Amino acid sequence: MLSVARTVRSRPVRTLLRARTAATQAASKREGDISDAFASLSGQQFTPLAPEYADLKARLIKGNEEAVRASWERLLKDLREEIPLIVEKGSEIIPEIDFRDIDDAPEEFSSELRKRGVAVVRGVVSEEEALGWKESLREYIRANPQTRAFPAENPQVFELYWSRAQLLARGHPNMLKAQSFLMSYWHATNPHTPISTRHPISYADRLRMRLPGDARFALGPHVDGGSVERWDEAGYGRGKVYDAVWKGNWEAFDPWESSCRLNVVSDLHQGVGACSAFRMFQGWLSLSTTGPGEGTLLVNPLLAKATAYYLLRPFFSPKHGVATPGAQTADEATTSSASFLASDNWKMDTTSTSWIHGASPGHGQELSHLLHPHLHLKQSMVHVPTVRPGDYVAWHCDTIHAVDRTHAGNSDSSVMYIPACPLTEDNAKYLNRQRSCFVDGTPSPDFGGGEGESKHVGRIGVDELENLVGEEGRRGMGLEMWDSSEEGLSMGERVVLDRANKVGGWYDPEVEISR
Repeated sequence: MLSVARTVRSRPVRTLLRARTAATQAASKREGDISDAFASLSGQQFTPLAPEYADLKARLIKGNEEAVRASWERLLKDLREEIPLIVEKGSEIIPEIDFRDIDDAPEEFSSELRKRGVAVVRGVVSEEEALGWKESLREYIRANPQTRAFPAENPQVFELYWSRAQLLARGHPNMLKAQSFLMSYWHATNPHTPISTRHPISYADRLRMRLPGDARFALGPHVDGGSVERWDEAGYGRGKVYDAVWKGNWEAFDPWESSCRLNVVSDLHQGVGACSAFRMFQGWLSLSTTGPGEGTLLVNPLLAKATAYYLLRPFFSPKHGVATPGAQTADEATTSSASFLASDNWKMDTTSTSWIHGASPGHGQELSHLLHPHLHLKQSMVHVPTVRPGDYVAWHCDTIHAVDRTHAGNSDSSVMYIPACPLTEDNAKYLNRQRSCFVDGTPSPDFGGGEGESKHVGRIGVDELENLVGEEGRRGMGLEMWDSSEEGLSMGERVVLDRANKVGGWYDPEVEISR
Protein backbone atom coordinates (compact mmCIF):
# COMPACT_ATOMS: atom_id res chain seq x y z
CA MET A 1 0.00 0.00 0.00
CA LEU A 2 1.25 3.48 -0.84
CA SER A 3 2.09 5.70 2.07
CA VAL A 4 0.70 9.12 2.83
CA ALA A 5 3.06 11.85 3.97
CA ARG A 6 1.88 15.17 5.35
CA THR A 7 4.33 18.02 5.64
CA VAL A 8 2.31 20.35 7.86
CA ARG A 9 -0.18 20.15 10.72
CA SER A 10 -3.95 20.36 10.47
CA ARG A 11 -5.77 23.59 11.24
CA PRO A 12 -7.44 24.19 14.63
CA VAL A 13 -11.22 23.95 14.50
CA ARG A 14 -11.76 27.57 15.60
CA THR A 15 -9.41 28.91 12.92
CA LEU A 16 -11.12 26.72 10.36
CA LEU A 17 -14.61 27.91 11.31
CA ARG A 18 -13.58 31.56 11.19
CA ALA A 19 -12.15 31.00 7.74
CA ARG A 20 -15.28 29.54 6.20
CA THR A 21 -15.42 30.09 2.47
CA ALA A 22 -18.27 31.27 0.28
CA ALA A 23 -18.79 27.65 -0.75
CA THR A 24 -19.87 26.68 2.75
CA GLN A 25 -22.17 29.70 2.90
CA ALA A 26 -24.37 28.47 0.03
CA ALA A 27 -27.77 30.13 -0.21
CA SER A 28 -30.26 28.37 2.03
CA LYS A 29 -33.70 27.27 0.94
CA ARG A 30 -36.83 29.18 1.87
CA GLU A 31 -38.42 28.54 5.24
CA GLY A 32 -40.61 25.47 5.42
CA ASP A 33 -41.63 22.34 7.28
CA ILE A 34 -42.09 18.66 6.51
CA SER A 35 -45.25 19.32 4.46
CA ASP A 36 -43.11 21.03 1.81
CA ALA A 37 -41.31 17.77 1.05
CA PHE A 38 -44.45 15.92 -0.07
CA ALA A 39 -47.04 16.92 -2.63
CA SER A 40 -49.85 15.23 -0.71
CA LEU A 41 -49.09 17.07 2.55
CA SER A 42 -48.95 20.31 0.56
CA GLY A 43 -52.41 19.68 -0.85
CA GLN A 44 -51.24 19.10 -4.43
CA GLN A 45 -52.75 16.60 -6.85
CA PHE A 46 -50.76 14.24 -9.06
CA THR A 47 -51.06 15.05 -12.75
CA PRO A 48 -49.08 14.36 -15.92
CA LEU A 49 -45.67 16.03 -15.88
CA ALA A 50 -44.14 18.29 -18.54
CA PRO A 51 -43.97 16.79 -22.07
CA GLU A 52 -40.21 16.26 -21.88
CA TYR A 53 -40.81 13.44 -19.40
CA ALA A 54 -42.53 11.43 -22.13
CA ASP A 55 -39.37 11.75 -24.22
CA LEU A 56 -37.24 10.83 -21.21
CA LYS A 57 -39.21 7.64 -20.61
CA ALA A 58 -38.96 6.66 -24.26
CA ARG A 59 -35.17 7.11 -24.19
CA LEU A 60 -34.77 4.99 -21.07
CA ILE A 61 -36.09 1.79 -22.62
CA LYS A 62 -35.39 2.45 -26.31
CA GLY A 63 -34.33 -0.78 -28.00
CA ASN A 64 -35.27 -2.85 -24.94
CA GLU A 65 -39.05 -2.57 -25.14
CA GLU A 66 -39.74 -6.28 -25.52
CA ALA A 67 -37.29 -7.21 -22.77
CA VAL A 68 -38.91 -4.66 -20.46
CA ARG A 69 -42.38 -6.00 -21.22
CA ALA A 70 -41.25 -9.55 -20.42
CA SER A 71 -39.51 -8.31 -17.27
CA TRP A 72 -42.76 -6.66 -16.15
CA GLU A 73 -44.60 -9.97 -16.59
CA ARG A 74 -42.07 -11.82 -14.44
CA LEU A 75 -42.24 -9.12 -11.79
CA LEU A 76 -46.02 -9.25 -11.53
CA LYS A 77 -45.82 -13.03 -11.10
CA ASP A 78 -43.26 -12.67 -8.28
CA LEU A 79 -45.39 -10.05 -6.54
CA ARG A 80 -48.45 -12.31 -6.68
CA GLU A 81 -46.44 -15.03 -4.97
CA GLU A 82 -44.66 -13.00 -2.28
CA ILE A 83 -47.21 -10.43 -1.11
CA PRO A 84 -49.45 -13.11 0.54
CA LEU A 85 -46.43 -14.15 2.66
CA ILE A 86 -45.95 -10.55 3.82
CA VAL A 87 -49.63 -10.24 4.66
CA GLU A 88 -49.49 -13.49 6.62
CA LYS A 89 -46.37 -12.65 8.66
CA GLY A 90 -46.99 -8.93 9.17
CA SER A 91 -44.53 -7.27 11.55
CA GLU A 92 -42.76 -10.58 12.16
CA ILE A 93 -41.21 -10.35 8.70
CA ILE A 94 -38.98 -7.46 9.81
CA PRO A 95 -35.59 -8.73 11.09
CA GLU A 96 -34.44 -7.70 14.56
CA ILE A 97 -31.12 -7.86 16.34
CA ASP A 98 -29.91 -6.84 19.77
CA PHE A 99 -27.17 -4.23 19.76
CA ARG A 100 -25.05 -6.60 21.87
CA ASP A 101 -25.06 -9.13 19.01
CA ILE A 102 -24.04 -6.96 16.07
CA ASP A 103 -20.41 -8.09 16.18
CA ASP A 104 -21.60 -11.59 15.34
CA ALA A 105 -24.88 -11.17 13.47
CA PRO A 106 -26.80 -14.40 12.76
CA GLU A 107 -26.96 -15.34 9.07
CA GLU A 108 -30.76 -15.41 9.23
CA PHE A 109 -30.78 -11.75 10.25
CA SER A 110 -28.31 -10.83 7.50
CA SER A 111 -30.18 -12.62 4.72
CA GLU A 112 -33.51 -11.15 5.79
CA LEU A 113 -32.09 -7.63 6.00
CA ARG A 114 -30.72 -7.91 2.46
CA LYS A 115 -34.08 -9.13 1.22
CA ARG A 116 -36.38 -6.88 3.24
CA GLY A 117 -34.34 -3.67 3.42
CA VAL A 118 -35.38 -2.84 6.98
CA ALA A 119 -34.25 -3.80 10.47
CA VAL A 120 -34.73 -3.03 14.15
CA VAL A 121 -31.61 -2.81 16.32
CA ARG A 122 -32.68 -3.20 19.94
CA GLY A 123 -31.11 -1.29 22.79
CA VAL A 124 -28.67 0.97 20.97
CA VAL A 125 -28.88 3.25 24.00
CA SER A 126 -30.46 2.58 27.37
CA GLU A 127 -34.12 3.39 28.00
CA GLU A 128 -33.08 5.74 30.78
CA GLU A 129 -30.81 7.73 28.48
CA ALA A 130 -33.38 7.88 25.67
CA LEU A 131 -36.14 9.05 28.03
CA GLY A 132 -33.79 11.66 29.45
CA TRP A 133 -33.19 12.98 25.94
CA LYS A 134 -36.94 13.22 25.35
CA GLU A 135 -37.43 15.27 28.48
CA SER A 136 -34.59 17.61 27.53
CA LEU A 137 -36.21 18.07 24.10
CA ARG A 138 -39.48 19.01 25.75
CA GLU A 139 -37.66 21.57 27.90
CA TYR A 140 -35.91 22.98 24.81
CA ILE A 141 -39.25 23.34 23.01
CA ARG A 142 -40.92 24.95 26.03
CA ALA A 143 -38.07 27.45 26.30
CA ASN A 144 -38.40 28.28 22.59
CA PRO A 145 -42.11 28.52 21.66
CA GLN A 146 -41.17 30.16 18.35
CA THR A 147 -39.93 26.78 17.02
CA ARG A 148 -41.44 25.96 13.63
CA ALA A 149 -43.43 22.71 13.50
CA PHE A 150 -46.06 20.82 11.52
CA PRO A 151 -48.95 21.19 11.84
CA ALA A 152 -48.68 24.68 13.28
CA GLU A 153 -51.88 24.41 15.34
CA ASN A 154 -50.89 21.10 16.97
CA PRO A 155 -47.13 20.53 16.54
CA GLN A 156 -45.97 16.97 15.84
CA VAL A 157 -42.82 17.31 13.69
CA PHE A 158 -40.38 19.99 14.88
CA GLU A 159 -37.89 21.93 12.80
CA LEU A 160 -35.11 21.31 15.30
CA TYR A 161 -31.61 20.15 14.38
CA TRP A 162 -29.16 21.41 17.01
CA SER A 163 -30.65 20.56 20.39
CA ARG A 164 -28.42 18.98 23.01
CA ALA A 165 -30.30 15.67 22.80
CA GLN A 166 -30.02 15.42 19.01
CA LEU A 167 -26.29 16.14 19.06
CA LEU A 168 -25.72 13.62 21.85
CA ALA A 169 -27.69 10.93 20.01
CA ARG A 170 -25.93 11.45 16.66
CA GLY A 171 -22.52 11.40 18.30
CA HIS A 172 -23.16 8.49 20.66
CA PRO A 173 -20.57 5.74 20.11
CA ASN A 174 -23.29 3.07 20.05
CA MET A 175 -25.18 4.96 17.36
CA LEU A 176 -22.06 5.27 15.24
CA LYS A 177 -21.37 1.56 15.67
CA ALA A 178 -24.95 0.60 14.75
CA GLN A 179 -24.79 2.79 11.65
CA SER A 180 -21.47 1.26 10.55
CA PHE A 181 -22.89 -2.22 11.15
CA LEU A 182 -25.93 -1.60 8.97
CA MET A 183 -23.93 0.10 6.21
CA SER A 184 -21.58 -2.89 6.09
CA TYR A 185 -24.33 -4.72 4.18
CA TRP A 186 -23.63 -2.46 1.23
CA HIS A 187 -20.74 -3.31 -1.08
CA ALA A 188 -18.79 -1.65 -3.88
CA THR A 189 -18.08 -3.52 -7.11
CA ASN A 190 -14.79 -1.66 -7.38
CA PRO A 191 -12.75 -2.24 -4.18
CA HIS A 192 -10.97 1.09 -4.73
CA THR A 193 -14.22 3.07 -4.66
CA PRO A 194 -13.64 6.18 -2.50
CA ILE A 195 -16.23 5.44 0.18
CA SER A 196 -16.19 4.40 3.82
CA THR A 197 -19.08 2.81 5.64
CA ARG A 198 -16.89 2.55 8.76
CA HIS A 199 -16.82 6.34 9.13
CA PRO A 200 -20.45 7.56 9.29
CA ILE A 201 -21.12 11.25 8.81
CA SER A 202 -23.70 12.99 10.97
CA TYR A 203 -26.78 14.05 9.01
CA ALA A 204 -28.85 16.55 10.98
CA ASP A 205 -32.55 15.78 10.67
CA ARG A 206 -35.74 16.68 12.52
CA LEU A 207 -37.60 15.06 15.39
CA ARG A 208 -41.16 13.87 15.88
CA MET A 209 -43.31 13.98 19.01
CA ARG A 210 -46.65 12.68 17.78
CA LEU A 211 -49.55 12.91 20.20
CA PRO A 212 -52.47 10.49 20.66
CA GLY A 213 -55.33 11.17 18.28
CA ASP A 214 -53.25 12.99 15.67
CA ALA A 215 -54.40 12.46 12.09
CA ARG A 216 -52.77 15.46 10.42
CA PHE A 217 -49.33 13.88 10.02
CA ALA A 218 -50.88 11.29 7.70
CA LEU A 219 -47.94 10.65 5.41
CA GLY A 220 -48.80 7.78 3.08
CA PRO A 221 -46.46 5.38 1.26
CA HIS A 222 -43.46 7.21 -0.16
CA VAL A 223 -39.75 7.02 -0.94
CA ASP A 224 -37.32 9.81 -0.14
CA GLY A 225 -34.22 10.82 -2.06
CA GLY A 226 -36.02 12.50 -4.95
CA SER A 227 -38.87 11.46 -7.22
CA VAL A 228 -38.44 12.29 -10.92
CA GLU A 229 -34.68 12.03 -10.33
CA ARG A 230 -34.97 8.23 -10.33
CA TRP A 231 -35.89 8.30 -14.02
CA ASP A 232 -33.79 11.30 -15.04
CA GLU A 233 -30.43 10.75 -16.78
CA ALA A 234 -29.13 13.77 -14.84
CA GLY A 235 -30.30 12.26 -11.53
CA TYR A 236 -29.90 8.56 -10.71
CA GLY A 237 -29.00 8.01 -14.35
CA ARG A 238 -25.59 9.59 -13.69
CA GLY A 239 -24.65 6.42 -11.84
CA LYS A 240 -26.73 4.03 -13.98
CA VAL A 241 -28.28 2.84 -10.72
CA TYR A 242 -31.36 1.31 -12.31
CA ASP A 243 -29.98 0.38 -15.73
CA ALA A 244 -30.78 -3.33 -15.23
CA VAL A 245 -34.44 -2.37 -14.86
CA TRP A 246 -34.43 -0.22 -18.00
CA LYS A 247 -32.79 -3.05 -19.95
CA GLY A 248 -35.46 -5.57 -19.00
CA ASN A 249 -33.57 -7.55 -16.38
CA TRP A 250 -34.92 -6.27 -13.08
CA GLU A 251 -33.59 -9.37 -11.28
CA ALA A 252 -30.03 -8.10 -11.92
CA PHE A 253 -30.73 -4.85 -10.06
CA ASP A 254 -28.61 -4.81 -6.88
CA PRO A 255 -29.98 -2.32 -4.34
CA TRP A 256 -26.89 -2.81 -2.14
CA GLU A 257 -24.22 -1.76 -4.67
CA SER A 258 -22.78 1.58 -3.55
CA SER A 259 -20.30 2.70 -6.22
CA CYS A 260 -23.07 3.46 -8.74
CA ARG A 261 -24.68 5.87 -6.27
CA LEU A 262 -21.70 8.17 -5.78
CA ASN A 263 -22.50 10.27 -8.85
CA VAL A 264 -26.24 10.45 -8.24
CA VAL A 265 -27.95 13.84 -8.03
CA SER A 266 -31.06 13.19 -5.95
CA ASP A 267 -32.25 16.79 -5.68
CA LEU A 268 -32.38 18.27 -9.19
CA HIS A 269 -35.16 20.69 -8.27
CA GLN A 270 -33.97 22.08 -4.92
CA GLY A 271 -37.04 21.01 -3.00
CA VAL A 272 -37.48 22.07 0.61
CA GLY A 273 -36.71 18.92 2.57
CA ALA A 274 -35.46 17.02 -0.48
CA CYS A 275 -32.38 14.99 0.35
CA SER A 276 -29.14 15.74 -1.53
CA ALA A 277 -26.82 13.61 0.63
CA PHE A 278 -26.30 9.86 0.13
CA ARG A 279 -28.20 8.18 2.96
CA MET A 280 -27.74 4.41 2.77
CA PHE A 281 -30.39 3.99 5.43
CA GLN A 282 -33.01 6.30 6.76
CA GLY A 283 -33.64 5.74 10.41
CA TRP A 284 -34.91 6.91 13.73
CA LEU A 285 -34.10 6.38 17.37
CA SER A 286 -37.18 5.68 19.46
CA LEU A 287 -37.85 7.83 22.52
CA SER A 288 -41.05 6.04 23.52
CA THR A 289 -42.73 2.66 23.72
CA THR A 290 -44.82 2.53 20.56
CA GLY A 291 -46.65 -0.33 18.86
CA PRO A 292 -48.52 -0.83 15.59
CA GLY A 293 -51.33 1.67 15.14
CA GLU A 294 -49.81 4.05 17.68
CA GLY A 295 -48.40 6.64 15.30
CA THR A 296 -45.45 4.54 14.16
CA LEU A 297 -43.72 3.52 10.92
CA LEU A 298 -44.96 1.17 8.22
CA VAL A 299 -42.64 -0.31 5.57
CA ASN A 300 -42.99 -2.35 2.41
CA PRO A 301 -40.52 -5.23 2.93
CA LEU A 302 -40.07 -6.08 -0.76
CA LEU A 303 -37.11 -3.75 -1.49
CA ALA A 304 -35.78 -4.83 -4.92
CA LYS A 305 -39.15 -6.02 -6.23
CA ALA A 306 -41.09 -2.99 -5.04
CA THR A 307 -38.38 -0.67 -6.39
CA ALA A 308 -38.52 -2.35 -9.79
CA TYR A 309 -42.32 -2.06 -9.76
CA TYR A 310 -42.56 1.65 -9.05
CA LEU A 311 -39.84 2.29 -11.64
CA LEU A 312 -41.63 0.29 -14.36
CA ARG A 313 -45.21 1.32 -13.53
CA PRO A 314 -45.11 4.52 -15.67
CA PHE A 315 -44.46 2.48 -18.83
CA PHE A 316 -47.64 0.37 -18.56
CA SER A 317 -51.37 1.01 -18.61
CA PRO A 318 -54.41 -1.24 -18.15
CA LYS A 319 -56.42 -2.10 -21.25
CA HIS A 320 -59.65 -1.82 -19.29
CA GLY A 321 -60.61 0.17 -16.23
CA VAL A 322 -59.12 3.58 -17.02
CA ALA A 323 -60.18 6.18 -19.53
CA THR A 324 -56.85 7.95 -20.07
CA PRO A 325 -53.55 6.08 -20.56
CA GLY A 326 -51.23 6.74 -17.65
CA ALA A 327 -53.92 8.03 -15.32
CA GLN A 328 -55.06 6.34 -12.13
CA THR A 329 -58.18 4.21 -11.97
CA ALA A 330 -61.55 5.74 -11.22
CA ASP A 331 -62.43 3.84 -8.07
CA GLU A 332 -61.22 1.42 -5.40
CA ALA A 333 -63.42 -1.45 -6.56
CA THR A 334 -61.95 -1.44 -10.06
CA THR A 335 -58.40 -1.23 -8.77
CA SER A 336 -58.85 -4.20 -6.45
CA SER A 337 -60.53 -6.50 -8.93
CA ALA A 338 -58.69 -9.60 -10.16
CA SER A 339 -59.56 -8.84 -13.76
CA PHE A 340 -58.04 -5.40 -13.54
CA LEU A 341 -54.82 -6.68 -11.95
CA ALA A 342 -54.45 -9.64 -14.33
CA SER A 343 -51.27 -9.54 -16.41
CA ASP A 344 -53.20 -9.74 -19.68
CA ASN A 345 -55.00 -6.50 -18.78
CA TRP A 346 -51.73 -4.55 -18.79
CA LYS A 347 -49.87 -3.42 -21.88
CA MET A 348 -46.84 -1.30 -22.52
CA ASP A 349 -47.80 2.17 -23.74
CA THR A 350 -47.17 2.34 -27.49
CA THR A 351 -46.83 6.11 -27.21
CA SER A 352 -44.94 7.26 -24.14
CA THR A 353 -46.95 9.45 -21.77
CA SER A 354 -45.63 12.12 -19.41
CA TRP A 355 -47.07 10.34 -16.37
CA ILE A 356 -44.59 9.28 -13.71
CA HIS A 357 -46.98 7.99 -11.11
CA GLY A 358 -46.64 9.71 -7.75
CA ALA A 359 -43.68 11.83 -8.83
CA SER A 360 -43.58 15.61 -8.57
CA PRO A 361 -40.41 17.70 -9.15
CA GLY A 362 -39.03 19.03 -5.89
CA HIS A 363 -40.90 16.48 -3.76
CA GLY A 364 -40.46 12.92 -2.55
CA GLN A 365 -41.78 9.94 -4.53
CA GLU A 366 -45.28 9.01 -3.36
CA LEU A 367 -47.22 5.81 -3.95
CA SER A 368 -50.84 4.80 -3.58
CA HIS A 369 -53.15 1.86 -4.10
CA LEU A 370 -54.73 3.62 -7.10
CA LEU A 371 -51.44 4.50 -8.78
CA HIS A 372 -49.51 1.31 -7.93
CA PRO A 373 -52.18 -1.38 -7.68
CA HIS A 374 -50.07 -4.54 -7.94
CA LEU A 375 -48.21 -3.68 -4.72
CA HIS A 376 -51.44 -4.06 -2.70
CA LEU A 377 -50.16 -1.33 -0.42
CA LYS A 378 -53.12 -1.54 1.93
CA GLN A 379 -51.98 -5.04 2.86
CA SER A 380 -48.24 -5.11 2.07
CA MET A 381 -47.32 -2.07 4.15
CA VAL A 382 -46.56 -3.59 7.55
CA HIS A 383 -45.92 -1.94 10.90
CA VAL A 384 -42.51 -2.14 12.49
CA PRO A 385 -42.69 -4.22 15.68
CA THR A 386 -43.28 -2.52 19.02
CA VAL A 387 -40.25 -0.43 19.91
CA ARG A 388 -38.98 0.84 23.24
CA PRO A 389 -36.89 3.91 24.07
CA GLY A 390 -33.35 3.38 22.76
CA ASP A 391 -34.28 1.07 19.86
CA TYR A 392 -33.06 2.07 16.39
CA VAL A 393 -35.16 1.42 13.28
CA ALA A 394 -33.48 1.71 9.87
CA TRP A 395 -34.68 1.19 6.31
CA HIS A 396 -32.87 1.14 2.94
CA CYS A 397 -33.03 4.40 0.97
CA ASP A 398 -35.17 2.80 -1.79
CA THR A 399 -37.72 1.37 0.68
CA ILE A 400 -41.35 2.43 0.52
CA HIS A 401 -42.45 3.61 3.96
CA ALA A 402 -45.30 5.49 5.62
CA VAL A 403 -46.66 6.51 9.01
CA ASP A 404 -49.90 5.54 10.73
CA ARG A 405 -52.73 7.66 9.39
CA THR A 406 -54.01 8.10 12.93
CA HIS A 407 -52.19 7.78 16.23
CA ALA A 408 -54.58 5.49 18.10
CA GLY A 409 -52.32 4.97 21.11
CA ASN A 410 -52.47 6.47 24.58
CA SER A 411 -49.04 8.12 24.81
CA ASP A 412 -46.63 10.04 22.64
CA SER A 413 -44.87 8.45 19.67
CA SER A 414 -41.51 10.20 19.69
CA VAL A 415 -38.40 9.67 17.59
CA MET A 416 -35.24 11.45 16.51
CA TYR A 417 -34.61 10.97 12.79
CA ILE A 418 -31.02 9.76 12.40
CA PRO A 419 -30.09 8.25 9.01
CA ALA A 420 -26.91 6.27 8.29
CA CYS A 421 -24.67 8.06 5.80
CA PRO A 422 -21.29 6.85 4.53
CA LEU A 423 -18.29 9.08 4.09
CA THR A 424 -17.98 10.04 0.43
CA GLU A 425 -16.50 13.13 -1.16
CA ASP A 426 -19.95 14.57 -1.89
CA ASN A 427 -21.16 13.74 1.61
CA ALA A 428 -18.07 15.50 2.96
CA LYS A 429 -19.05 18.59 0.96
CA TYR A 430 -22.54 18.37 2.44
CA LEU A 431 -21.03 17.99 5.91
CA ASN A 432 -18.98 21.12 5.34
CA ARG A 433 -22.13 23.12 4.58
CA GLN A 434 -23.95 21.51 7.50
CA ARG A 435 -21.13 22.46 9.85
CA SER A 436 -21.71 26.11 9.00
CA CYS A 437 -25.42 25.68 9.72
CA PHE A 438 -24.55 24.21 13.12
CA VAL A 439 -22.31 27.16 13.96
CA ASP A 440 -24.99 29.63 12.87
CA GLY A 441 -27.93 27.74 14.34
CA THR A 442 -29.78 27.61 11.02
CA PRO A 443 -31.55 24.53 9.59
CA SER A 444 -29.52 21.75 8.02
CA PRO A 445 -28.84 22.43 4.29
CA ASP A 446 -31.45 20.04 2.85
CA PHE A 447 -34.25 21.60 4.87
CA GLY A 448 -36.12 24.90 5.00
CA GLY A 449 -34.06 28.02 5.59
CA GLY A 450 -34.69 30.99 7.84
CA GLU A 451 -33.26 31.82 11.25
CA GLY A 452 -34.01 28.36 12.63
CA GLU A 453 -32.49 27.99 16.09
CA SER A 454 -30.06 30.88 15.80
CA LYS A 455 -31.89 32.72 18.59
CA HIS A 456 -32.95 29.68 20.60
CA VAL A 457 -32.27 29.60 24.31
CA GLY A 458 -30.10 26.64 25.29
CA ARG A 459 -28.67 25.87 21.85
CA ILE A 460 -25.35 23.99 21.99
CA GLY A 461 -22.25 25.67 20.56
CA VAL A 462 -18.98 24.23 19.24
CA ASP A 463 -17.08 24.66 22.51
CA GLU A 464 -19.78 22.87 24.53
CA LEU A 465 -20.04 20.03 22.02
CA GLU A 466 -16.37 19.19 22.42
CA ASN A 467 -17.17 18.10 25.98
CA LEU A 468 -20.34 16.19 25.08
CA VAL A 469 -19.32 13.72 22.36
CA GLY A 470 -16.16 11.77 21.65
CA GLU A 471 -13.62 12.20 18.89
CA GLU A 472 -15.43 9.96 16.39
CA GLY A 473 -18.67 11.80 17.02
CA ARG A 474 -16.99 15.15 16.40
CA ARG A 475 -15.37 13.80 13.23
CA GLY A 476 -18.77 12.74 11.96
CA MET A 477 -20.00 16.28 12.55
CA GLY A 478 -17.10 17.83 10.67
CA LEU A 479 -15.46 19.15 13.83
CA GLU A 480 -12.36 16.96 13.85
CA MET A 481 -9.91 15.86 11.20
CA TRP A 482 -10.26 12.28 9.89
CA ASP A 483 -7.33 9.95 10.54
CA SER A 484 -6.32 8.57 7.14
CA SER A 485 -3.24 6.89 8.68
CA GLU A 486 -5.48 4.56 10.70
CA GLU A 487 -4.45 0.94 10.37
CA GLY A 488 -6.51 -1.51 8.34
CA LEU A 489 -7.95 1.01 5.88
CA SER A 490 -8.52 0.01 2.28
CA MET A 491 -7.12 2.25 -0.43
CA GLY A 492 -10.63 3.56 -1.17
CA GLU A 493 -11.17 4.42 2.49
CA ARG A 494 -7.79 6.12 2.77
CA VAL A 495 -8.46 8.17 -0.36
CA VAL A 496 -11.89 9.34 0.78
CA LEU A 497 -10.62 10.29 4.25
CA ASP A 498 -7.93 12.43 2.67
CA ARG A 499 -10.42 14.01 0.29
CA ALA A 500 -12.81 14.71 3.14
CA ASN A 501 -10.05 16.42 5.10
CA LYS A 502 -9.24 18.59 2.10
CA VAL A 503 -12.91 19.42 1.49
CA GLY A 504 -13.35 20.24 5.17
CA GLY A 505 -10.41 22.66 5.13
CA TRP A 506 -8.43 20.71 7.70
CA TYR A 507 -5.07 21.18 6.04
CA ASP A 508 -3.16 24.43 6.00
CA PRO A 509 -2.72 25.80 2.48
CA GLU A 510 0.92 24.65 2.48
CA VAL A 511 0.00 21.02 3.15
CA GLU A 512 1.12 18.59 0.52
CA ILE A 513 -0.08 15.00 0.28
CA SER A 514 2.33 12.74 -1.56
CA ARG A 515 1.81 9.15 -2.54
